[in-house]
Amino acid sequence: MRYAPAILVGRCVRFAARLRKPGGGSAVPGLIVNRIAPGYLKRTLSGFPQGLVVVSGSSGKSTTTKMLVAILRAHGVDVFTNPSTANISQGLTSALLERADWRGRVPGDVAVLEMDEGHGALVMQGVDARVVTLLNVMVDQIDRFHDSDMVARMLARIAARAHESIVVNADDAYLERIAEQAGPDVAVHRFGVSDAVLQAAPRGLGYTETTRARLAADAGVRVEAVAGDTAVLGDRGASVEIRLPARGTHYAVDAAAAYATARAVLGERFSETTAADAVSAIPAVFGRGERVRVRGHDVEFVLVQNPASYQLNVDSIEPGTEQILFAMGSDVRDPSYFWPTDASALGRVAIVSGSKAHEAALMLAYDGVDIDRVEPDLARALDDFLAAPAPKSGVKTIVFTADAMRRTRAHLGLTGAE
Repeated sequence: MRYAPAILVGRCVRFAARLRKPGGGSAVPGLIVNRIAPGYLKRTLSGFPQGLVVVSGSSGKSTTTKMLVAILRAHGVDVFTNPSTANISQGLTSALLERADWRGRVPGDVAVLEMDEGHGALVMQGVDARVVTLLNVMVDQIDRFHDSDMVARMLARIAARAHESIVVNADDAYLERIAEQAGPDVAVHRFGVSDAVLQAAPRGLGYTETTRARLAADAGVRVEAVAGDTAVLGDRGASVEIRLPARGTHYAVDAAAAYATARAVLGERFSETTAADAVSAIPAVFGRGERVRVRGHDVEFVLVQNPASYQLNVDSIEPGTEQILFAMGSDVRDPSYFWPTDASALGRVAIVSGSKAHEAALMLAYDGVDIDRVEPDLARALDDFLAAPAPKSGVKTIVFTADAMRRTRAHLGLTGAE
């Protein structure tokens, strides 16, 4: 009852924010409620009957969370989860407000939440998680995370809140060190890739530090093979074939993480077939290899967020794709952050746009990419890009950073919940 006034204020703020900006304003209500009722988020996260499951790491959180939720729901579990961009404290609170009754109670058997590394370490203070899944440590936002040791310390604080089990990427040396610190009552589950899969990834897996040895076939869930948008997972001697939401080994690793986490959560209730069918049925998460029909054209969206995801996603674009728009937004405060990557596989880019268009064009030019036009006005660039005739090969492809993604979706009227 003590949270009822805060809930009322939050809902009024949400209504006003959406009147002003349809489809937006998602974090504002949570920011207000966190100020006037600072205990609401922690209290609510601790109130789910089957506990809290947290997914965190430098990359892959949104896709892994969506896969995990699909698997649990396919097993009949009532899951509360947060949208992919609501992974910081105010976003988490706003997501809870969407489902809460007037007393602040949120329905669901279990909460499965994607959490930003930095905010998650703060949110989880005083909150116990049943299961924590850690995906990877990569060179990430240098304005927030100065080095990988800092990211690993944050993830270790999140993992320390797990009271039942942690699920870690056995190919990430940082995460293996965190697993070694698990208490005697906390089970450790692992996922990873086979030697063959690693050898087939010419640029590696993108982790800051990859372990020297691969996960043994009987020691966890292992990606045995990847071909386009299909993969084979090895699980206790069984081979499980799945369809991925997009091309790339990194999506197969996300699937292995979700599969291993679901097994840890469900225990004896877990069904390999149900899990495989659930993962195979989900569409791409916003911008992660997502294809949509826009203005008479099929368009593929490719989101790049850090140097590793930039490299992995650019490399996964179909060779010979003729029409590419590359947009870098204000979220990239220092474009030199991306200079260690190699975008030469793009070959040619029709338009470079966004608030950092000129810096992005310079970077691409040094990688040997031919650029037809630089247009900082993203709305104009999108209109012109989509007005051009359909390509003879491949589909129109938009590569963007997070800020440019949000602006692109708003301009094109793609306002579904993220």
